[in-house]
Amino acid sequence: MSTLNINTITTTDYERFKNFLEQACGILLGNGKEYLIISRMTKLLRDENIASYDELLTAVESGNPHHMRDAVIDAMTTNETSWFRDRSPFEALEKEVFSEMDNEGKRQCRIWSSACSSGQEPYTISITLSEHLALFPMSSLTRTQIIATDISTSMLVEAKQAEYDEALLGRGLSAERKQQFFRQVGDRWMVTDDIKRRVSFKEQNLLLSYDALGKFDIIFCRNVLIYFSPERKSDILNRMARALNPKGYLFLGASETITGYSDAFEMIRGQQGVYYRLKS
Repeated sequence: MSTLNINTITTTDYERFKNFLEQACGILLGNGKEYLIISRMTKLLRDENIASYDELLTAVESGNPHHMRDAVIDAMTTNETSWFRDRSPFEALEKEVFSEMDNEGKRQCRIWSSACSSGQEPYTISITLSEHLALFPMSSLTRTQIIATDISTSMLVEAKQAEYDEALLGRGLSAERKQQFFRQVGDRWMVTDDIKRRVSFKEQNLLLSYDALGKFDIIFCRNVLIYFSPERKSDILNRMARALNPKGYLFLGASETITGYSDAFEMIRGQQGVYYRLKS
Protein backbone atom coordinates (compact mmCIF):
# COMPACT_ATOMS: atom_id res chain seq x y z
CA MET A 1 0.00 0.00 0.00
CA SER A 2 1.29 3.49 -0.87
CA THR A 3 2.30 5.89 1.88
CA LEU A 4 -0.29 8.63 1.80
CA ASN A 5 0.96 12.22 1.64
CA ILE A 6 -2.31 14.11 1.55
CA ASN A 7 -2.09 16.69 4.33
CA THR A 8 -0.08 19.17 2.26
CA ILE A 9 -0.20 20.31 -1.36
CA THR A 10 2.70 21.90 -3.23
CA THR A 11 2.44 25.28 -4.93
CA THR A 12 2.77 23.58 -8.33
CA ASP A 13 0.01 21.07 -7.61
CA TYR A 14 -2.23 23.80 -6.21
CA GLU A 15 -1.90 25.76 -9.47
CA ARG A 16 -2.63 22.60 -11.47
CA PHE A 17 -5.69 21.95 -9.33
CA LYS A 18 -6.95 25.53 -9.73
CA ASN A 19 -6.55 25.35 -13.52
CA PHE A 20 -8.33 22.02 -13.74
CA LEU A 21 -11.25 23.21 -11.61
CA GLU A 22 -11.76 26.40 -13.62
CA GLN A 23 -11.61 24.62 -16.96
CA ALA A 24 -13.86 21.74 -15.86
CA CYS A 25 -16.64 23.61 -14.08
CA GLY A 26 -15.76 27.29 -14.00
CA ILE A 27 -15.01 27.54 -10.29
CA LEU A 28 -12.35 30.16 -9.63
CA LEU A 29 -10.29 29.15 -6.62
CA GLY A 30 -8.32 32.08 -5.24
CA ASN A 31 -4.97 32.11 -3.53
CA GLY A 32 -4.65 30.67 -0.05
CA LYS A 33 -7.39 28.05 -0.45
CA GLU A 34 -5.12 25.03 -0.13
CA TYR A 35 -6.96 24.06 3.05
CA LEU A 36 -10.21 23.76 1.08
CA ILE A 37 -8.71 21.28 -1.36
CA ILE A 38 -7.18 19.24 1.45
CA SER A 39 -10.45 19.13 3.42
CA ARG A 40 -12.53 18.18 0.37
CA MET A 41 -10.08 15.67 -1.10
CA THR A 42 -8.89 13.73 1.95
CA LYS A 43 -11.66 11.12 1.91
CA LEU A 44 -11.41 10.61 -1.86
CA LEU A 45 -7.65 10.14 -1.73
CA ARG A 46 -7.93 7.62 1.09
CA ASP A 47 -10.80 5.72 -0.54
CA GLU A 48 -8.89 5.48 -3.83
CA ASN A 49 -5.52 4.83 -2.12
CA ILE A 50 -3.96 7.74 -3.99
CA ALA A 51 -0.71 8.73 -2.35
CA SER A 52 -0.39 12.40 -3.31
CA TYR A 53 -2.01 15.32 -5.10
CA ASP A 54 0.44 14.89 -7.96
CA GLU A 55 -0.84 11.34 -8.46
CA LEU A 56 -4.45 12.56 -8.23
CA LEU A 57 -3.91 15.30 -10.78
CA THR A 58 -2.13 12.94 -13.16
CA ALA A 59 -5.15 10.62 -13.00
CA VAL A 60 -7.56 13.52 -13.58
CA GLU A 61 -5.57 14.98 -16.48
CA SER A 62 -5.05 11.63 -18.19
CA GLY A 63 -8.61 10.43 -17.67
CA ASN A 64 -7.37 7.19 -16.14
CA PRO A 65 -9.27 5.97 -14.22
CA HIS A 66 -12.23 7.52 -16.00
CA HIS A 67 -14.33 8.19 -12.89
CA MET A 68 -11.67 10.26 -11.11
CA ARG A 69 -12.43 13.52 -12.93
CA ASP A 70 -16.12 13.42 -11.95
CA ALA A 71 -15.26 12.35 -8.40
CA VAL A 72 -13.01 15.40 -7.91
CA ILE A 73 -15.62 17.80 -9.35
CA ASP A 74 -18.26 16.16 -7.20
CA ALA A 75 -16.25 16.65 -4.01
CA MET A 76 -15.31 20.26 -4.80
CA THR A 77 -18.80 21.45 -5.77
CA THR A 78 -20.81 19.98 -2.91
CA ASN A 79 -22.06 23.01 -0.96
CA GLU A 80 -24.08 23.71 2.16
CA THR A 81 -27.70 24.69 1.70
CA SER A 82 -30.88 25.13 3.74
CA TRP A 83 -34.65 25.47 3.48
CA PHE A 84 -36.05 28.90 2.57
CA ARG A 85 -32.49 30.23 2.45
CA ASP A 86 -32.49 34.01 3.08
CA ARG A 87 -36.33 33.87 3.08
CA SER A 88 -36.92 37.04 1.05
CA PRO A 89 -36.56 35.47 -2.43
CA PHE A 90 -39.29 32.97 -1.65
CA GLU A 91 -41.52 35.65 -0.15
CA ALA A 92 -41.02 37.71 -3.32
CA LEU A 93 -41.72 34.64 -5.45
CA GLU A 94 -45.03 33.94 -3.69
CA LYS A 95 -46.32 37.44 -2.98
CA GLU A 96 -45.08 39.25 -6.09
CA VAL A 97 -44.03 37.00 -8.97
CA PHE A 98 -46.70 34.31 -8.64
CA SER A 99 -49.33 37.01 -8.05
CA GLU A 100 -48.20 38.87 -11.16
CA MET A 101 -48.43 35.67 -13.20
CA ASP A 102 -51.94 35.07 -11.87
CA ASN A 103 -52.92 38.60 -12.93
CA GLU A 104 -51.60 37.83 -16.40
CA GLY A 105 -53.60 34.59 -16.49
CA LYS A 106 -50.51 32.49 -17.11
CA ARG A 107 -51.49 28.85 -17.57
CA GLN A 108 -48.14 27.12 -17.32
CA CYS A 109 -44.96 28.05 -15.50
CA ARG A 110 -41.49 26.49 -15.78
CA ILE A 111 -38.93 27.20 -13.06
CA TRP A 112 -35.24 26.30 -13.12
CA SER A 113 -33.29 25.74 -9.90
CA SER A 114 -29.83 25.83 -11.48
CA ALA A 115 -27.66 24.63 -8.58
CA CYS A 116 -30.00 22.48 -6.52
CA SER A 117 -27.44 20.71 -4.31
CA SER A 118 -29.31 18.18 -2.13
CA GLY A 119 -32.74 19.46 -3.19
CA GLN A 120 -33.70 22.04 -0.56
CA GLU A 121 -34.09 24.90 -3.05
CA PRO A 122 -36.40 23.22 -5.61
CA TYR A 123 -38.51 21.62 -2.89
CA THR A 124 -38.73 25.01 -1.14
CA ILE A 125 -39.97 26.50 -4.42
CA SER A 126 -42.58 23.74 -4.65
CA ILE A 127 -43.69 24.34 -1.04
CA THR A 128 -43.93 28.07 -1.77
CA LEU A 129 -46.17 27.33 -4.75
CA SER A 130 -48.38 25.03 -2.69
CA GLU A 131 -48.83 27.76 -0.11
CA HIS A 132 -49.72 30.22 -2.87
CA LEU A 133 -52.27 27.82 -4.36
CA ALA A 134 -53.82 27.30 -0.92
CA LEU A 135 -54.29 31.06 -0.55
CA PHE A 136 -55.47 31.55 -4.14
CA PRO A 137 -57.35 28.41 -5.24
CA MET A 138 -58.32 30.07 -8.53
CA SER A 139 -54.64 30.49 -9.46
CA SER A 140 -53.75 29.21 -12.92
CA LEU A 141 -50.28 28.01 -11.82
CA THR A 142 -51.31 24.44 -11.11
CA ARG A 143 -49.30 23.15 -14.08
CA THR A 144 -45.98 24.50 -12.82
CA GLN A 145 -42.86 22.43 -13.50
CA ILE A 146 -39.62 22.80 -11.55
CA ILE A 147 -36.42 21.62 -13.24
CA ALA A 148 -33.58 21.20 -10.75
CA THR A 149 -30.01 20.78 -11.95
CA ASP A 150 -26.57 20.35 -10.44
CA ILE A 151 -23.11 19.34 -11.61
CA SER A 152 -22.70 16.95 -8.66
CA THR A 153 -24.03 13.47 -9.41
CA SER A 154 -24.00 12.47 -5.73
CA MET A 155 -26.07 15.52 -4.82
CA LEU A 156 -28.61 14.69 -7.52
CA VAL A 157 -28.98 11.15 -6.18
CA GLU A 158 -29.59 12.53 -2.69
CA ALA A 159 -31.99 15.20 -3.95
CA LYS A 160 -34.11 12.69 -5.88
CA GLN A 161 -34.57 10.62 -2.73
CA ALA A 162 -36.22 13.66 -1.08
CA GLU A 163 -35.35 12.22 2.32
CA TYR A 164 -33.71 14.18 5.13
CA ASP A 165 -32.70 13.70 8.74
CA GLU A 166 -33.90 15.85 11.62
CA ALA A 167 -30.79 18.04 11.62
CA LEU A 168 -31.15 18.98 7.94
CA LEU A 169 -34.85 19.72 8.35
CA GLY A 170 -34.04 22.04 11.23
CA ARG A 171 -32.09 24.36 8.94
CA GLY A 172 -34.69 26.93 7.90
CA LEU A 173 -37.85 24.83 8.08
CA SER A 174 -40.59 25.68 10.58
CA ALA A 175 -42.32 22.99 12.62
CA GLU A 176 -45.60 23.80 10.85
CA ARG A 177 -44.11 23.29 7.39
CA LYS A 178 -42.36 20.11 8.48
CA GLN A 179 -45.68 18.62 9.60
CA GLN A 180 -47.54 19.79 6.50
CA PHE A 181 -45.07 18.98 3.72
CA PHE A 182 -43.10 16.01 5.08
CA ARG A 183 -43.92 12.57 6.43
CA GLN A 184 -41.80 10.71 8.93
CA VAL A 185 -40.31 7.34 7.98
CA GLY A 186 -38.30 5.94 10.87
CA ASP A 187 -35.77 8.58 11.87
CA ARG A 188 -35.97 10.31 8.48
CA TRP A 189 -38.42 12.75 6.91
CA MET A 190 -39.63 12.48 3.31
CA VAL A 191 -41.03 15.25 1.12
CA THR A 192 -44.70 14.58 0.43
CA ASP A 193 -45.67 13.37 -3.02
CA ASP A 194 -47.58 16.52 -4.00
CA ILE A 195 -44.44 18.62 -3.39
CA LYS A 196 -42.09 16.10 -4.95
CA ARG A 197 -44.01 15.41 -8.16
CA ARG A 198 -43.51 18.94 -9.51
CA VAL A 199 -39.72 18.59 -9.41
CA SER A 200 -37.51 16.74 -11.87
CA PHE A 201 -33.72 16.52 -11.69
CA LYS A 202 -31.05 16.67 -14.39
CA GLU A 203 -27.26 16.89 -14.44
CA GLN A 204 -26.08 20.24 -15.83
CA ASN A 205 -22.72 21.97 -16.00
CA LEU A 206 -23.44 25.71 -16.12
CA LEU A 207 -20.57 26.18 -18.57
CA LEU A 208 -22.33 24.01 -21.16
CA SER A 209 -25.39 24.63 -23.34
CA TYR A 210 -28.80 25.04 -21.69
CA ASP A 211 -30.72 24.37 -24.91
CA ALA A 212 -31.85 20.87 -23.91
CA LEU A 213 -33.54 22.24 -20.81
CA GLY A 214 -36.00 24.35 -22.79
CA LYS A 215 -37.38 27.78 -21.90
CA PHE A 216 -38.21 29.05 -18.43
CA ASP A 217 -40.34 31.71 -16.78
CA ILE A 218 -38.23 31.87 -13.61
CA ILE A 219 -34.59 30.98 -12.95
CA PHE A 220 -32.99 30.62 -9.54
CA CYS A 221 -29.20 30.96 -9.72
CA ARG A 222 -28.46 31.77 -6.11
CA ASN A 223 -25.05 31.75 -4.42
CA VAL A 224 -23.44 30.28 -7.53
CA LEU A 225 -21.96 33.18 -9.50
CA ILE A 226 -19.61 34.06 -6.61
CA TYR A 227 -17.47 31.07 -7.61
CA PHE A 228 -16.91 32.20 -11.22
CA SER A 229 -14.59 34.64 -12.95
CA PRO A 230 -16.12 37.88 -14.32
CA GLU A 231 -16.03 36.45 -17.86
CA ARG A 232 -17.81 33.28 -16.77
CA LYS A 233 -20.42 35.27 -14.83
CA SER A 234 -21.21 37.37 -17.88
CA ASP A 235 -21.48 34.30 -20.11
CA ILE A 236 -23.76 32.44 -17.70
CA LEU A 237 -26.06 35.42 -17.14
CA ASN A 238 -26.41 36.16 -20.85
CA ARG A 239 -27.15 32.53 -21.67
CA MET A 240 -29.70 32.39 -18.86
CA ALA A 241 -31.31 35.48 -20.38
CA ARG A 242 -31.69 33.55 -23.62
CA ALA A 243 -33.20 30.63 -21.68
CA LEU A 244 -35.97 32.84 -20.28
CA ASN A 245 -39.34 33.51 -21.84
CA PRO A 246 -40.26 37.19 -22.38
CA LYS A 247 -40.58 39.05 -19.04
CA GLY A 248 -38.99 36.09 -17.28
CA TYR A 249 -37.53 36.45 -13.78
CA LEU A 250 -34.08 35.80 -12.34
CA PHE A 251 -33.25 35.34 -8.65
CA LEU A 252 -29.63 35.69 -7.50
CA GLY A 253 -28.00 35.32 -4.09
CA ALA A 254 -28.06 38.20 -1.62
CA SER A 255 -24.43 39.11 -2.32
CA GLU A 256 -24.66 38.70 -6.10
CA THR A 257 -25.48 41.24 -8.81
CA ILE A 258 -25.80 41.54 -12.58
CA THR A 259 -24.14 44.96 -12.58
CA GLY A 260 -21.19 44.94 -14.93
CA TYR A 261 -21.96 41.44 -16.21
CA SER A 262 -25.18 41.64 -18.21
CA ASP A 263 -27.53 44.35 -19.48
CA ALA A 264 -30.29 41.87 -20.37
CA PHE A 265 -32.17 42.39 -17.10
CA GLU A 266 -33.84 45.18 -15.17
CA MET A 267 -33.67 45.25 -11.38
CA ILE A 268 -36.96 44.92 -9.50
CA ARG A 269 -36.96 46.37 -5.99
CA GLY A 270 -40.01 44.63 -4.62
CA GLN A 271 -41.42 44.90 -1.12
CA GLN A 272 -39.88 41.52 -0.33
CA GLY A 273 -36.44 42.15 -1.84
CA VAL A 274 -34.44 42.53 -5.04
CA TYR A 275 -34.76 40.30 -8.10
CA TYR A 276 -34.46 40.75 -11.86
CA ARG A 277 -36.73 40.68 -14.90
CA LEU A 278 -35.76 40.17 -18.51
CA LYS A 279 -35.94 43.40 -20.45
CA SER A 280 -38.59 43.61 -23.16
